[in-house]
This record gives sequence, C-alpha cells and structure tokens, in this order.
Amino acid sequence: MVEIIGSPAEHGYYMPAEWEPHAQTWIGWPERQDNWRHKAFPAQRVFADVAKAISKFEPVTVCASSAQWENARKQLPEDIRVVEMSMNDSWFRDSGPTFVVRKTPSKVSSLNRNIAGIDWNFNAWGGVDDGCYNDWSHDLLVPKKILSVERIPRFQHSMILEGGSIHVDGEGTCLVTEECLLNKNRNPHLCKEQIEEELKKYLGVKTFIWLPRGLHGDDDTNGHIDNMCCFAKPGVVLLSWTDDENDPQYERSVEALSVFSNSVDARGRKIQVIKLYVPGPLFMTDEEASGIIQEGEAKPRIAGTRLAASYVNFYFANGGIIVPQFGDTKRDEEAIRVLSETYPHHSVVGIENAREIVLAGGNIHCITQQQPAEPTDVAENGH
Repeated sequence: MVEIIGSPAEHGYYMPAEWEPHAQTWIGWPERQDNWRHKAFPAQRVFADVAKAISKFEPVTVCASSAQWENARKQLPEDIRVVEMSMNDSWFRDSGPTFVVRKTPSKVSSLNRNIAGIDWNFNAWGGVDDGCYNDWSHDLLVPKKILSVERIPRFQHSMILEGGSIHVDGEGTCLVTEECLLNKNRNPHLCKEQIEEELKKYLGVKTFIWLPRGLHGDDDTNGHIDNMCCFAKPGVVLLSWTDDENDPQYERSVEALSVFSNSVDARGRKIQVIKLYVPGPLFMTDEEASGIIQEGEAKPRIAGTRLAASYVNFYFANGGIIVPQFGDTKRDEEAIRVLSETYPHHSVVGIENAREIVLAGGNIHCITQQQPAEPTDVAENGH
C-alpha cells in the first residue's frame, strides 16, 4: 500500500457513482453486545443474509474479529471471503475507506493503480461526549487495513467524515446535509465553504446540494444523507417521504423537496425527485431494548425510541438492488415496486428482518462499502 502526497483530484481521481461497476463489496461483522441485542446473534443472521444476497451479483469480503472469525465463516457460503480484522463496530460505510478511480494516467510513478482509497478521520459520529461509543481506535485502522489487503494506494485526510454523509452522481454533484457536516462535533474549525473545498479536492466534485436535515430520528449519525436521500441516476434522486403532516418527518421531507426544486446538478440539470415512503413509524420495543447490554460504553438504546428506518438506505450491486424490509407490509411492497420501476434492468432483492440492523442505528447501505471496478484504460496504456 502506497500513501500518496497531495489530493486525489490532483492525480485525476474522482468518486464514481454507486451504480457504476464494482469489483467487490466490503462488510464488517457485528459483535458488540452493548449495541446489538442478544449477543448480536440476530443481527449476524441478517448481515449474513445481506452478504449472501450481494454475493449473487458480485464478490463479497466480510471482515470479522479474531473472536468472531470462525463464527462468521460458519454462517457464510464458501464463495464469500472472510478476513480477520479488528473493529470497534461494523459500520463499514462510515469507518471504511472511500474509493476513488481515475481514467487518465498519473505523472506519479508510484500511482500504478487507477483506483485509490481515502482514509478519512473518524470519531464514532461525534467524539467522546457526543458519539456512539468511547473507543474507536480499531475503526481508525480499518481503511488502512482494507487498502493494504488490496494493495491499493491511500490518501489520508485529517477531516472527520463518514461515507454515509456523502452521496455523489459520478458527474460532479455531491449530496450532503448541514445537520451532519456542519455539526460542531465533526469539524468545528471548518466552515461550509472550506468543507466544500476539501470535498472537491478529494471526491472530484464541483457542485453541492445541501439539505438542511437528514431523516427524523437519525440522531446517531446527526442526519446522514444516506438515510434521507440518494442519487438514483444523474439528475434524479430518491427522497424519503411521508404524507402524514403530523409526522415530524413530513417537515423534513417537504424542506428537502423545496431545496431540490431550486437546485441544478453539476451539468445544469434540474433535479427530478422520486418519493420513497418511509415505513411505520417504528419504535424500539421493551423486549428489544432489554436484549442489549447497557454498560455505558456505547450510546444507550432506549425502549420507545423511534427507529431511523428508511428504504433509501439500500445498496447498489452489479445488477442488483438490496433493500431493507421492516415488516410494514404496505411500505415494504411499495419500496420494492418503486425501486423495480426505477431500476428495470436490476433485480430488486428485499432483506427480511432488516429491523435488526436499524435497531443499532443504520441499515444495509450503512454496513456495506463498495470497491469500484478499476478502469482498464490506464493499464492498457502501459501505466
């Protein structure tokens, strides 16, 4: 693994859209008992279901701690690679690297790959006083380890950023929320314009669409964009929606719709919005909360808390859409229908019992990290 001086954009790298071809998917393996109920056994079964579903479309690597490697290996098919790796929790969207690619050769001889990874700083979504757990020392090493395993060049950045807080269209446009990126628990020394400049240099983007807030109830991440909204394709977004004016989510959805109605992307296109209705509302039950060992090291999971459940938190695979199902029959079926209409050439696969993931604060998009396919033109040009 080579650590590169300078920014990705300086060397021609940019972050591709998630629907572009993948080389593989990375997933962590849950185990901490103060966040996943019943010793994480129910969550592990759902993580295995997600990994199996994705593996039908592309290679999958699951990373598990030394204590969990054998357990993970037993629960997963042989065609899914299992790698031993320490982590504080299994949210690879946020603790893993952000991959970037390039289509033109670099003048730096050490950059012999046209894929690289960004190793952002990470503070468990807010630091000691405001984050989800107090020790994230293992998480900080996850990007370096993944990139080392794959021998992929690494760009390091001191800015605190999670992968779930950004969405790109691969054509220069980036979706973010003010609630997260401008939160004082991330980078209080940086203003909006400075954050934009850093993301331009590292993601290769030009235009930003800032939503004021993320999904109602998504307090763990301070309103990550990936629970609220995502690009469906250039010029088109999927937006978490409700028609219930008494639901606190309604105000946030309408607010976001207003932003999009006054926005254009990096290529001057007006933004088309597809509404993807949220389930429920859903709340953590007494039984679910009682299954979590609340010892004070992690953020408490309290009965009655509204779950940050959203179908926008799905995963693009090569020819597949992996979408959570929450047990709300009407909304589950509707999400499958809307995504099937949006992606007529993809197989839309619903993951039952995805509620197990949202109980701990995220969903399918949050536990996955795509490694883009490496463009071949650079290699073919002899670089």
